[in-house]
Amino acid sequence: MELAEADPKGLVRESYRIEGITPGECRSIFMDWALSIPVGRPVADAVRVLIATYALPDPGHPMSTVLQQALTEPQAPRRRGGRIGRQGLTG
Repeated sequence: MELAEADPKGLVRESYRIEGITPGECRSIFMDWALSIPVGRPVADAVRVLIATYALPDPGHPMSTVLQQALTEPQAPRRRGGRIGRQGLTG
């Protein structure tokens, strides 16, 4: 995948140019970026291109952390406590 396909609007590129950007702002930009990826395009492949282009040269940037987190598998959901959790579905 080419960089132009991976970051069609240049959102991630611009995030690296914003001085003092916060992790929360990076997560927000990442969500906007993810929504701009055409349906059917492999998001993980696009993230890998962005990491190679932007995160590897600037590993301390908050967007680099967000991009790395985007490739990690989500944790399995855990049972939450409380009365409903103890009763199960049959109540």
